[in-house]
Amino acid sequence: MAADILENLNEEQRQAVASTEGYIRVIAGAGSGKTKALTNRFAYLVNELGIATSNILCVTFTNKAANEMKKRIRTMIGDNDTGYICTFHGFCVQVLKEEIHVLNYPKSFMILDMEDVNAMLHSIFEDMGLNSKNYTFSTITDMITFRKCREDYLKDILNTNHDELKSKFLNAENEKDAIFYRYLYEQKKCYALDFDDLINFALYIYENHEDIRLKWQKKLEYIMVDEFQDVNVRQYKLAQILSDYHHNLFIVGDPDQTIYSWRGAKVEYILNFDKEYPSAQTILMNKNYRSTPNIINVSNSLITKNKKRIEKSLIPMKNIEIPVIFHHARTTKAEAEWIATQIKLIIESGKSLRNIAILYRSHFVSRSFEEIFIKEKIPYTIYSGIEFYKRKEIKDVLCYLRMIAYADDISFTRIVNLPKRNVGEKRMAFLKDHVEKNNCTMYSALQTNLNDEIFKKTGAKDFIALIDKYKAVYEEMKLSELLTGVLNDSGYEALLRTNGEQDRLDNLAELKQSIFEYENTAGEECALTDYLEKISLFTNLDQKESIDSVQMMTIHTAKGLEFPFVFVCGLNEGVFPSKHIDTQDKMEEERRLAYVAYTRAENALFLSDAEGINYDGSFRYPSRFIFNVEKAYLNYTVELAGRLERDACQYIEQNEMKLNGSNKSLKIKDIVKHSVFGQGVIVNINQETSSYEIQFDRMETTRSINFRIKLEYLGREVE
Repeated sequence: MAADILENLNEEQRQAVASTEGYIRVIAGAGSGKTKALTNRFAYLVNELGIATSNILCVTFTNKAANEMKKRIRTMIGDNDTGYICTFHGFCVQVLKEEIHVLNYPKSFMILDMEDVNAMLHSIFEDMGLNSKNYTFSTITDMITFRKCREDYLKDILNTNHDELKSKFLNAENEKDAIFYRYLYEQKKCYALDFDDLINFALYIYENHEDIRLKWQKKLEYIMVDEFQDVNVRQYKLAQILSDYHHNLFIVGDPDQTIYSWRGAKVEYILNFDKEYPSAQTILMNKNYRSTPNIINVSNSLITKNKKRIEKSLIPMKNIEIPVIFHHARTTKAEAEWIATQIKLIIESGKSLRNIAILYRSHFVSRSFEEIFIKEKIPYTIYSGIEFYKRKEIKDVLCYLRMIAYADDISFTRIVNLPKRNVGEKRMAFLKDHVEKNNCTMYSALQTNLNDEIFKKTGAKDFIALIDKYKAVYEEMKLSELLTGVLNDSGYEALLRTNGEQDRLDNLAELKQSIFEYENTAGEECALTDYLEKISLFTNLDQKESIDSVQMMTIHTAKGLEFPFVFVCGLNEGVFPSKHIDTQDKMEEERRLAYVAYTRAENALFLSDAEGINYDGSFRYPSRFIFNVEKAYLNYTVELAGRLERDACQYIEQNEMKLNGSNKSLKIKDIVKHSVFGQGVIVNINQETSSYEIQFDRMETTRSINFRIKLEYLGREVE
């Protein structure tokens, strides 16, 4: 039986499967067969060592991965009982069903999903007289999660009665405290736990009930944790506690694929595992069975630029010589057209569309590709996102523009109360009644009844004034100016900023960019009505999912997947890496994200970027994730213009200096030494130009010295 389980495994996989005792860290590179090693190890424990499935905990990070692992293991062990193969949250639910009674909670406690949480917050906001101008649900849920991760809030839920908890929110010192304690109060009333509570309650029981902790420690003789690079502090603590009796903790992960720090993941947990457990054994699985040698060379070359990692290089086991292509386009439209051409060539070679994936950093990048694919009749499916012109914020803004051009009822109904103008259900019913009686539009009905008592204390007059203002002048305005004016005067963009909805703001920026490009290419057909007709061709197309279609998704969505042909597009500074990156640690995570993208490809990898002018006036440079790869490993379709490459490298170098803190290391009045100009004093720091203004001793006037130039610090000027 052992021979069967160990058969068809390489040396490192066999070592991982057969090493059953103690603390074991497996560094499993992309495509190295870690799932195979995990499932075979589980089967080895059961079939060869005789361990009961109920004594093994195998933690994965998604229910999908857990279900897939269960299927494989059932086949290998011949038993439907696979014990604890689940997510951290799933395991904690099982623990709490057995143990939550010690906290005086019923076994049938309720688990809140995000819709439940939002419904609860909606009720709280109504009772407290709050609205989105005060706080958004996302802001409050983030605040609640933050506090639940850092405060001993369970004492308020478990050690106080309803009246005491009610008193806490009624007498809170500020609104956020009041919301937080009111939320806890509402939870306790119905014995409800949200996702944060599941792990926190389990940890609380283990830490405060030694008998229960020991029971589970003894029960779980072998613990395996997949994707260990993605664990957060509470998950890490749970794994530590559960393994602290038998000392059998087997972790699998790849530090080079840590891309979820925004969820609390800390790459240090897997990097420093051997420091936490000095006896730990480390097994390196770096044979890649997924990708071609050229893809592996590109991926290895990229990730070596990171410092926070365990030194390893993937070793390709496939022997297919297909070059990795990098294409630099003059415009985003040209980039999309080039990719469409490559896709057609792939299809002509006999491959299916489903074998092709287009990966991008953020969903807004998909806009130009959707337009070209529709035009070229290339079926596509977008995962974890909707088509660009069907996204809520895009449709909202287009409805504002449609109101100006057409004043139609569909657009009116969508946006009259967006942002909120107190034109709610009662007032909309009044207008609909008027429309039915007078056979007019909703907009006309509102104009006619503006002075009616029902519309006093509403924003109806402001809405009519906004639409009428632009109706009178839109034909003489540039589309981009019209869009900017409407976004500003309506308060819609301000609403998104207040709500902190950066993804939606990014999509609006992409809409501005598309209109900007449309103005430059449409010629005489640049009127608002022409634009809306053009857009309707996209919004009215019924893009149903097709079995055989190009797969379009963000790189985060693609984690764990693989495709024969992969296009990574939008490789521009400010897009990928994101313009929101402000520390070197975050930049390393962006590079890991690029590494994940590159290693999704099995046979062919295509990288692309596009130059041009962004809506904010900045120039689009090729991404550092192109320049981070040794040029010999990439097949450039066109040579970058010398000036473009120099300017891009200079921009990246200056940005790296900022990320490294070089622009913060020296201060005004610091005495420094320049290799040529000699000694001087910093009199000013210009962050916009990334330079120090220095008065050198040997010069009458100051000089601006770039941050990237090394300056020797000599001390501080006497005050």
